[in-house]
This record gives sequence, C-alpha cells and structure tokens, in this order.
Amino acid sequence: MRIIILGAGQVGASVAEALASEANDITIVDQDKAALGDLGVRLDVRTLVGNGSLPSVLRNAGIEDADMLVAVTQSDQTNLVACKIARSLFNVTTRIARLRSGDFLGDPALLSDDNFAVSHAICPEQDITDYITRLIAFPEALQVLEFANGQVTLVCVKAFEGGLLVDKPIKTMREHLPGAIDARIAAIFRDNQSIPPDGNTIIKAGDEVFLIAATRYIRPVLRELRRMLAPVKHIMIAGGGHIGTRVALALEASHQVKLLERDAARAEVVAMRLANSLVLHGEATDENVLAQENIEEMDMFLALTNDDEDNIMAATLAKRLGCKRVLALINRRAYVDIAQGGPIDIALSPAQVSIGSLLAFVRSGDIARVHSLRRGAAEALELVVHGDFSNSKVVGRRIDELPIVQGAQIGAIVRDAGDVDVVAREGFLVDEHVKRVIIPHHDTVIEEGDHVIVFCTNKQQVPKVEKLFQVSAGFF
Repeated sequence: MRIIILGAGQVGASVAEALASEANDITIVDQDKAALGDLGVRLDVRTLVGNGSLPSVLRNAGIEDADMLVAVTQSDQTNLVACKIARSLFNVTTRIARLRSGDFLGDPALLSDDNFAVSHAICPEQDITDYITRLIAFPEALQVLEFANGQVTLVCVKAFEGGLLVDKPIKTMREHLPGAIDARIAAIFRDNQSIPPDGNTIIKAGDEVFLIAATRYIRPVLRELRRMLAPVKHIMIAGGGHIGTRVALALEASHQVKLLERDAARAEVVAMRLANSLVLHGEATDENVLAQENIEEMDMFLALTNDDEDNIMAATLAKRLGCKRVLALINRRAYVDIAQGGPIDIALSPAQVSIGSLLAFVRSGDIARVHSLRRGAAEALELVVHGDFSNSKVVGRRIDELPIVQGAQIGAIVRDAGDVDVVAREGFLVDEHVKRVIIPHHDTVIEEGDHVIVFCTNKQQVPKVEKLFQVSAGFF
C-alpha cells in the first residue's frame, strides 16, 4: 500500500514505524528537515521537506498514486486542508486526520466528503485519556482494552505470589469461577518471552497474564483470581497540557484530583477549565512540593507532562514517597522498556495507545478493532467473519479444524443472538441486536457475521491471521 504521512512528530514517527515494518511504501512530509533525516535513516522511508497542505508538495510526495493519506501534524487546519485536497484533486481513497479540537470532532458534518472529506478522525489525546480512565477503574491492571463496542474486555495483570492460579495449571481456573461465568487466558509473558497458554501451562509469580471475558464478567473474574486493590479515589496529575487537562476533566466528577503545573500562566488557564480539581503551581520533580501535597495519601500518581525524563523522575519520586501506584507517560520506546517493572507501575507509550484505530484501516480484510500490545510487539485484532463454507477457511468450521497459526489464539467470539432490544442512543430509543459473548473451546463453530477476537503474541503473525479470515476471490 502506498501511504503518505504528514507530520514527523511523535505520532507521525510512530505511525511510520508501525506501517513501514509491514512492507508498505511510505513517504513522510514535514517542514522539519532534521526530524525527517532521522526517520529516513532509521526506517528506510522516503522523506520530503514541505508544507503538507500545499497541492504542489502533495504532488511531489506522490499523492496521485497514493492509497492513503495520514495527516497527523500538530495543526488541525493543515490536516483538514490536506484531506480536502487529497479528495478533491487526487481522489485518494482513505484520508485520516489527527484532530485535537473538540469543535471539529463534535460535528461530523464538517468531516463529510462535501466538506473537509476526512474518512476517519483520530485524537491521540482522547485515546490516551480513555485508556488512563480504564486503568484507574481497574487499578490492578497493566492494560485494559475493549472490543466489540465495549462488550468484551482484555485485561493484563501481573501474577503475584500466593495468587489462586500461581504454580497451578490454567485448567484449574474453571474451579474458581461461578457457574455462568467463563473467561480465557489469551497469553502469558514471562521474562518478556511468550509462553503458549494451554490447559497444562503453569502460571508463575511475576508473569504478565492477559485475561479476556465479557465486560460484565471481567471484574468478578479478577476478584476470583487476583488480589484486588482498593478503588482509586485520590489522584495527583503532573502536567496541565492537553492530556493532563483532559484526564482531569474526565476524572474530577468521581475522584478527588490535584493537578501540578510548572508554568504559572498555564496553571491559571487550566484552573479556569476545571470545576472540581485543585490546580497547583509547582514542580512535580520537587520532593518538597510532593510532600507538602501529601503524596503518600494518593492512590494514583499520573506523570503526564511533555518531558519523558521529568515523567520518569516524578513518578519514581512519588512512588518512593509513598504513593500507592504510579503511571508515567513516556514517548521514547527504549525508556518505556527500562522504566516499567521498577518503581514505576505503568510506563505508557502514547503512540502505542493511539495507533490501534489507525491500523484497522491499513490491515487487509474486515477488521473492526486493533490494539497494540507490549509496546508494539504483540497485537489483538477484532475480525469480522464473512463468506460461507465454500469460500471461507473459517466459516462453518470448529476451532480445532482451523489451520494453526503459531502464537495466535482466539480469545472470544461476539455473535448476534437473534434478539432485538430497545436501547437509548443519543436521546433516542432505537432497536439494537442483542450480542452474545462466547469464550470458544475446541468444538466451537465459527459462523458468518461473528466478530472474532484474536491475540497475536508477535505482530509478525498478523498477516497470516488476516489471510486465514479473508474470503476467496469471487465473493460478493
């Protein structure tokens, strides 16, 4: 696929890295020559210095032959204009824009083909905010991911000494779950190596365990299998930038939030936006400031500034001073791997959080959702099944009849139950098909229309999984 990426910042670089590794033809456009030079060498992609909102620059980048435009510059206006030009002048099929302003995101009509012609809008800041709020709802978790419009949840937790499943085979999990509840261990990582999960696999203390279940059951499952932490009530946020402010806005109605911002003028602006949070002017890396604000009484400390080093230092200091759990936002992948597992409970890569919605547009086949896992090394995909027994390798077949893809595990299936329920959507009552979450076993048969959630312990296995679920030529 020929893809043009506008913007060589953190988001653009992460998108380029993810897509270049999948044999796509990538061109990156930015006005920063130095940033482009680094990416060109590291990723072996074509680069072009210029303003991506100009038709001449887009033409020089090869827009006339492009299959996709990914406009992820820091400017909403540049991204919108580029999408409009790509549609009107060059008829590019897929046009993705990064948008930070709620004014654009809140009015879908502005993004239609008749206006700015955005096929899909992404907002990394909002993706990260949603991700963090889910982590706060499950303080025991390292990752919390949703599929099938929130009906299925995948949670990563660390096995602890004395846990119900530690030093026992996975098949004993059934003994600890109430009758109607089912769940699946989709993957296990031990010392950064994948351990194939089957009924006889023994879980060890310190393992990262990925557990999948229907969302309504995920909390009871965790309660049965893992020591639960007290609900998070008191939160301190370091950084009043776009992400820190969004997170505070999302949490302040249900939590007691303190926000530290080093810039006095910015602190005043943030204080005007937040109704129920305490905004303080101070340095999150200052031990005295944290001590004065009773960091030891905090359930969660979120280091969300724009500086990786400050986030690592602040989170480490907060943990040392007695905060129960700390999270640091870290852009550099090398830093993420080093930081997590020490004093920092969760090292969060913003690019890996936000890349999933974009990858769903690049993958072949009908993919509803993609989540990047373990700093991009693994993936979980939600694939929509099409076809019939004659033109599909999966429809009408039992799980144990499917071709084996080493390292790929079907974790859950979401199926139309055949019933219709009346639900409220945006103030209106609408009919909605009732979905059934199935934790599949060896004799489960896959049906047309199923949403199948597959966990790949190595992203190199993804093309094989995509090919398995594609219908043969001639299907309409």
